[in-house]
Amino acid sequence: MLQSLNIAKREADTNKQRVHRSALTPGDTSRLKILLVSHKFPPFIGGIEMHTFEVGRRMAARGHSVTVLTGDPTGKLAREEFVAGMRVLRVAAYPRSSDIFFAPSVYREVVRATWDIIHVQGFHTFVPPIAMLGAVRGSAAFVITFHSGGHSSPMRNLIRGVQRAILRPLIVRAAKLIAVSEFEADHFARGLRVRRDRIIVVPNGAEIGAPLEVAPPDPNRPVILTVGRLERYKGHQRVIEAFGELLKKRPEAELRVLGEGPYKPQLLELVRTLGLESRVTIGGIPPEERQQMGAVLSKASVIVLLSDYEAHPVAALEAISVGLPVLASNSTGFAEMAARGLLRGIDPNSSSRVIADAIIEQIDRPATRGRQIAINNWDDCASNLLEVYHDVLIHRRGAAMIAQNQGVVRESVLGQ
Repeated sequence: MLQSLNIAKREADTNKQRVHRSALTPGDTSRLKILLVSHKFPPFIGGIEMHTFEVGRRMAARGHSVTVLTGDPTGKLAREEFVAGMRVLRVAAYPRSSDIFFAPSVYREVVRATWDIIHVQGFHTFVPPIAMLGAVRGSAAFVITFHSGGHSSPMRNLIRGVQRAILRPLIVRAAKLIAVSEFEADHFARGLRVRRDRIIVVPNGAEIGAPLEVAPPDPNRPVILTVGRLERYKGHQRVIEAFGELLKKRPEAELRVLGEGPYKPQLLELVRTLGLESRVTIGGIPPEERQQMGAVLSKASVIVLLSDYEAHPVAALEAISVGLPVLASNSTGFAEMAARGLLRGIDPNSSSRVIADAIIEQIDRPATRGRQIAINNWDDCASNLLEVYHDVLIHRRGAAMIAQNQGVVRESVLGQ
């Protein structure tokens, strides 16, 4: 990784370096020039992609100048376009068959313009460290949100600690370290060996359009959902296996696996092997179709999320926001939500039969449905992040003024 960062630095060093100075006048934080750096962005689907889109468009709607710098491994998307008030700038990412996302041009784009604040989204591909290196070299203020997640590769999970150690010198240079949950904040305080109070928590939002009038689900013909990218670590296969057990007691039940991803062929094969083709459907809903997603959630009986790792799962938040009961692995970010009474946690090592029984218990507890629970929405998330940006810039300007005054005093003393 360090070798790759050096390649990126050499590539950008051929250009004239520009020192980043705030475009704001002293005391003015009304309009910021914001750069959001994300390894992927819609039309790609994922948690970081959704987060960047939702907060970015809200910041732009409030009058801020928002640019999204992102990678394009396909080479087929527009190099530059405007989306929901944001300028989206895409650079080539390699290799096209992997999620490594080595994109050396990110460095050049970071240092070639002046930004009031650079917000690096995630840390698990090559895009964030290249962006952080550019910010450090250009003396730009930057913050990072961890957006940690699981991975289907055991090897990738094993090297996460090494990855954090390599990136630590860059990460700790950030003006603010941001986690999306208390669980994630504690996790990275330990992993990066930084004080816990250095990490602030800005939760994801949940905002989904749902029909006002929806008939209550029929407990004898329940619709069960499992939602998320189709990766092995997301645990959809465990929900399918448990659904086979559940059908012995609720033969009219239906399971919908909502998502797309590389594990889809294996999931379809599992459905065929278990003979569940008539009761299970697998496929995603386009991310822009929020009303359609809201309708599906509103008509369901329960959502089951058995991912190995989630920092602050948006799928669970959206389900909770429409009053849908949630059954999830009692681990990682789910455990924090279970402790707050937002969902029911289940032992991650539970058998298919135990999971099936827990699903039925949730279906048969109608009192849990429709509870009004206060959940942060994306407007809250955008507002909280803008507060972080303002704090960073005010502190940065204050430090610059102190340094300037000290320099004046020093020159005065030397001149006497």
